[in-house]
Amino acid sequence: MDIAYLDKAKERINNVPLLINMVSRRVKQLNSGQRPLVKPDSPKQQAIDIALKEIAEGKLIAEMSFTAPPSPVQRDNILAL
Repeated sequence: MDIAYLDKAKERINNVPLLINMVSRRVKQLNSGQRPLVKPDSPKQQAIDIALKEIAEGKLIAEMSFTAPPSPVQRDNILAL
C-alpha cells in the first residue's frame, strides 16, 4: 500500500471507517473488471493503490443517504442477493 496515497485520501475523507468502506468497495469493483478512473502508475499497480489514488485526486466520492429504514411491510419485498 502506498502511504502517500493513503495520507492524501485521509485528507479528503477524514472519517476512517468511511474511507475503509470506500476503498473496499472500489477494490472489489476494480477486481471485477471496472476500469480505473485514474491512470495507474504502473501496469502492475495494486487495486488498493488505484482506489486510494482515485480518492486522493477527488475522482471518487461518497454519497451518504440519511433515510428512514423501510417499514416491516416493505422489508418482505426486499430481495436478498
